[in-house]
Amino acid sequence: MKAFTISQAAAACQGRMSRADYEDRELGHVVIDSRKVQPGDLFVAYKGEKVDGHDYIAAAFDRGAACCLAERLPEGEERAVLLVPDVQKALEQIALAYRATLSLPVVGVTGSVGKTSAKEMIAAVLAQRFNVLKTEGNLNNQIGVPMTVSRIEPEHEVAVVELGISGFGEMTEIARIAQPRMAVFTRIGHAHLEMLGDLDGVFRAKTELLPFLPEDGVVVVNGDDPYLRALRCPQRRILVGLGAENDLRAEEIRYVGEERTDFTLVWDGGRVPVTIPAYGQHLVYAALEGAAIGLAFGLGGEEIAAGIASFRTVGRRGAMVDTGFLTLIDDSYNANPDSVACGIDSLMQLPGRHVAILGDMRELGEGGADMHREVGRYAREKGVDLLLTAGPLARCFAEGAGERAHWFETREALIAALPTFLQKGDSVLVKASLRMGFSAVAEAVKQL
Repeated sequence: MKAFTISQAAAACQGRMSRADYEDRELGHVVIDSRKVQPGDLFVAYKGEKVDGHDYIAAAFDRGAACCLAERLPEGEERAVLLVPDVQKALEQIALAYRATLSLPVVGVTGSVGKTSAKEMIAAVLAQRFNVLKTEGNLNNQIGVPMTVSRIEPEHEVAVVELGISGFGEMTEIARIAQPRMAVFTRIGHAHLEMLGDLDGVFRAKTELLPFLPEDGVVVVNGDDPYLRALRCPQRRILVGLGAENDLRAEEIRYVGEERTDFTLVWDGGRVPVTIPAYGQHLVYAALEGAAIGLAFGLGGEEIAAGIASFRTVGRRGAMVDTGFLTLIDDSYNANPDSVACGIDSLMQLPGRHVAILGDMRELGEGGADMHREVGRYAREKGVDLLLTAGPLARCFAEGAGERAHWFETREALIAALPTFLQKGDSVLVKASLRMGFSAVAEAVKQL
């Protein structure tokens, strides 16, 4: 938070300083893990179910924190603690005040599927001409967005900020902080239905973002998504997708080997071949979203193609691995019905026998069992040869897929059975919600 002091932070959140002689110190980044504190940072002491950040205030100071934001002063602590009734509310107020000092354009990225890939692709494209700050990893919520904003420095020319929500009103809070000039909506899908109810609810919650964009801003939407195709807004709207009615579209899609996707990017007045150095149809959409934002910033076709070619996948989001025995799509980071269907589509483009290893999709609400059955049916209809599942709800995957599916009560039982079911030359998709711990399954597949 360049040129933003402790006293400015205290004024923004109406907090009380435990001592006054630190108030003119300039703050660095917002940090919530004391082990990651760098000299000058603002450590925020969150109290969670298992860990209380207040217990690590001394450790944060010892690592060089300029100030700690807290709800209580630890006994004997004599360094600069900014005391507030609610650290979450205070953090949002501080981030909002710092954002008001910045003039750079922000691109906000939201949707039920593909946010992180789109964010990475947009940043890769814009980096061909600009100094870009992007959301690190998956820091996209009411804690992560203020952390991202705190990392914006004077040398940055544009920021790409991922905006994730799980309930109504959350987008309003983080959009107020991010204040994007452009927005990207990747897809409206079956995610967080426990809180949002249905697809209409997802659409309403995501589009809370729109009032925070200026009327001369840009809104990029997936034109192949029926909800987003029908979206009306005062801003300039750009539709991207595979259909001919889109403003930007992908033609002649070719999956080249196991780690490359080629297509022709087409728009009014332009046509350019592009290569994504990764595999999957979902990345074609991310590339289209990156291209749309690139065009909105004035980049040319060659710059956009170079940016797409520099894209790299993040963590366990569709990472392709040739183990020497089989081909693995490790997508064990998260799952909902739409992203699993997309993963199956990508799996079916690979050679060999097609095997899907799926765990529970979480936070789907009352209709969760039926959604699992529908995904199982989708796998069967698409021609998946073998479906291995584990988890309480994953039994419904197997019910939908029929005789080609096997259900295991535990993840460990599934892992133990892998040598029996998997064969040399298979193409294997591993996908589940993060809490199911299917990264262990992906690792076991790699060891075969």
